[in-house]
Amino acid sequence: MGTRLEGHALLVWTFVRPGEYAPIGSLPQPLFAAAPRIRHRRFALERQPPQWLEIGQGRRLAFLTQEGDGAPVVWLGGFRSDMRATKAEALADWARDHGRPYLRFDYGGHGESEGNFGDFTLSDWLGDALAVIESQCRRRPILVGSSMGGWIALLAARKLLGSPLQPAGLVLIAPAVDFSEELMWAQMPDAIRRTIQQEGVWLRPSEYSPDPTPITRALIEDGRRHLMFGSEIKAGCPVHILQGMRDPDVPWRQAVKLVEHLSGDPVVLTLVKDGDHRLSTPADIARLQAAVAAVATAA
Repeated sequence: MGTRLEGHALLVWTFVRPGEYAPIGSLPQPLFAAAPRIRHRRFALERQPPQWLEIGQGRRLAFLTQEGDGAPVVWLGGFRSDMRATKAEALADWARDHGRPYLRFDYGGHGESEGNFGDFTLSDWLGDALAVIESQCRRRPILVGSSMGGWIALLAARKLLGSPLQPAGLVLIAPAVDFSEELMWAQMPDAIRRTIQQEGVWLRPSEYSPDPTPITRALIEDGRRHLMFGSEIKAGCPVHILQGMRDPDVPWRQAVKLVEHLSGDPVVLTLVKDGDHRLSTPADIARLQAAVAAVATAA
C-alpha cells in the first residue's frame, strides 16, 4: 500500500495478495484476512422484466431500475457483456440492501437491447449511456464501468462535466481505455489487419462465448475519435480503479497508465495479484461493493 501527493490529487493504492481483502477508502486502510460473506440472490428473485427507452431511428434500449435514496449508481457493462452479468447482479443486491437507487442497461446489440452487435461502434454505445443517464437520473450519478464500460464511463464523465449530471464518482473495473487501438489494432498481425481493411470485419474467437466476436473496421476507425491517452484525462470526481494483475485482456500496467493521466482527480488504484479480467470471485465482488459504498457515502 502507498500514497503519493501529485498535483492536487492524493493517489492511494493498495496491493492485494491472494486470500486478502483490502477495504476501500480515501485513506490507507489495514488489510484483513478474509472478505466478508457475500449473499448472492440472483436466482432467488423473480427475473425483473426490462423497461424500454426509445432513442431514435426506431431503436430501443433495455434497462432496469431500482428505487432508493442518494446518488444513483449506474452500471456500464463491458464489450459483449450484459446488464444481468455477475457483477451487475451483485451491485443490484448491494443497492437493494442499502436502499440505493440503481440503474443498469444494455448497449445497442448487447443483451436484451435491440440491434445487431456488429452494426454498432463506440460512439453508439457512448450515446446509449448518455441517453439512459440523462433520461433516468435526477441527480449526479456514480458511474461503475467494467472493461469497455470503464472507457465509456470516462467519456461520459467528460461529456457531462459542468452539467447538473456531472458524475459524483467513478468506480472502474479493469478499465479498457483506448482498447480498440491499443489492445486490438496495435496487437493484431498484419494478416488480420488486412482482413479488417479489405473485408470490413474479422471474426475473433472468444474465450467468453461460443460465438466469435465481429471486429469491424467501423469499430476501429470510430474508436480513434475517442482516444484518451496522450493528454490529461479529467473525470471531475473521485475515481477508484480495481485491476487484476493476471488479466489477459487489459494488462495491469494500463491501469497504472490511466492513474498517471488522471493527474487532477483523486484516484485510488487497487491491484489484485491473482485477479483475472472478470474480477468476479466472492472477494472481488466484496471489493467492488466496498468501493461503490465508499464513493456513495461521500457523494
